[in-house]
Amino acid sequence: MSDEPLITEDDEPTVLEARIADGGGRLDKALAEALPELSRARLQALLAGGSVSRDGVTVSAGSAKAAPGLYSVVLPPIIPADPRPEALPLTILFEDDDLIVIDKPAGMAAHPGPGCETGTLVNALLHHCGASLSGIGGVARPGIVHRLDKDTSGVMVAAKSDRAHAGLSALFAAHDIERTYIALTRGAPSPASGRIETLIGRSSSDRKKMAVLRSGGRNAITDYVVEAVFGAPAKAGAAPMAARVACTLHTGRTHQIRVHLASKGAPILGDPVYGSGSPAAPVRAAIEAAGLTRQALHAAVLGFVHPVTGEALRFETAPPADMRALEDGLARL
Repeated sequence: MSDEPLITEDDEPTVLEARIADGGGRLDKALAEALPELSRARLQALLAGGSVSRDGVTVSAGSAKAAPGLYSVVLPPIIPADPRPEALPLTILFEDDDLIVIDKPAGMAAHPGPGCETGTLVNALLHHCGASLSGIGGVARPGIVHRLDKDTSGVMVAAKSDRAHAGLSALFAAHDIERTYIALTRGAPSPASGRIETLIGRSSSDRKKMAVLRSGGRNAITDYVVEAVFGAPAKAGAAPMAARVACTLHTGRTHQIRVHLASKGAPILGDPVYGSGSPAAPVRAAIEAAGLTRQALHAAVLGFVHPVTGEALRFETAPPADMRALEDGLARL
């Protein structure tokens, strides 16, 4: 799941922190100056709602004098409006009365959210499954028990019944799911195979990004194997220009694979968030020729025990055309 996690893992409130060194003046004004991403009106509403604390103690009066200390502002997750059915094409790998497995295309979000209210998997499932899906797992995200990043392609499962939703959620919570992803990376992680085990949480410098943390966050485990390397290194012992890496998830933290590979100095090609640094010119040319406009990450394998029938299910799909074209181009380096 990515890199994408269980819903309860990814929909935690965002917490912003600001330290006010010198007291005096109105609290709402001082916080607005310390947190320019929030308007004064928004901060007044958050204060009134009990979402602001100073050194662990809730403060609620924006007109009160600002006291020195560390302030925490909890931003509750935005709940989208009820999604509507849309007649969108689906590549269905398996379906019965309890669940449906699809090969999600890149560019399709799992469910509606801010800035992405339509064209999602939920919209498509509501049209395909009809009333049977309504309300399963919540009105806003019916049937969704895990998700892939919008621009990650690959295999996803959704619940069509309450019993399947409960069973699948339990499997994901216990990490009792087989999940393998294919990534095309800048350079290659070293050694050629191994386990990455870190804490992952929101970046302190950019709350929209995740990061490897020394403390806090959640434990995240990814096993990886370099399956192929492309472009001979300029000198012995150096990294190749690019690689194909298979990643197996043992946890499902937000952006887990993207963060973990970047932490190994081998970010995923095309990743607009974690792909720091530019790949070699021949790799850039291959990306352009392939028409890749997203991170080169594909959820290739999803295996689990059917939560209702007990049948062992396993699904595997090949990367889509843009990743295949890129790999072909990289193979010619």
